[in-house]
Amino acid sequence: MQDNVNHLAPVSTLSVDARANFIWKCYAHVVGAILAFAAVEVYLFQSGVAARITAPMVNNWWMVLGAFILAGWGASHVAHRIQSTAAQYAALAFFVVLEALIFLPMLYIAAMTQPGVIDSAAGVTLLGSAALIATAMITRKDFSFLRGLLVWGGLLAMVGIIASLIFGFELGTWFSVAMIGFAGAAVLYDTSNIMHHYPEDKYVAASLALFASIALMFWYILRLFMSRD
Repeated sequence: MQDNVNHLAPVSTLSVDARANFIWKCYAHVVGAILAFAAVEVYLFQSGVAARITAPMVNNWWMVLGAFILAGWGASHVAHRIQSTAAQYAALAFFVVLEALIFLPMLYIAAMTQPGVIDSAAGVTLLGSAALIATAMITRKDFSFLRGLLVWGGLLAMVGIIASLIFGFELGTWFSVAMIGFAGAAVLYDTSNIMHHYPEDKYVAASLALFASIALMFWYILRLFMSRD
């Protein structure tokens, strides 16, 4: 099973109709994941769960940040290695719920202290992601060369976050700006992979990788907006 999947031709070698169908299914699943993420957050807020678990999560903020980083890396790992369609759907559903829980304390604080900032950050994230996806699709450029930059950038970001937690300094505005740029590069990279490198049967896994990058962008745009005076 593993060998057969690994030897499937990338979608870029298929017919125009097959490529268009694959890309449409990927983006439909990304939209579905975003809507599911929003629905889970609404449920957590309306059920009172958000209020009950925000305080303990904030008091262990390093665990939240660690979970966020590991979730992003895990999503990328799973997207490239998971095989069956059922397993891909299970991974996508799990990751959407996990992201909703990880985002919960920051969203709750934003909702309580800065009404409207969540909508603003979400709007900027969606517009920025749409522009980056359109750029990759219009230019048809293969952005796989960004992989090395993303690996090293991710490692440096992790070192910075861990150092800030150990030594107690604030990462500040410029770190958020840098991470928004990093997330933008990840969106370009994932969109390029959808167009050029994923096999035809991995549209759910491809959507998982792209959703993770969009979530990363939303996290740091929201963080940036909340840091404004």
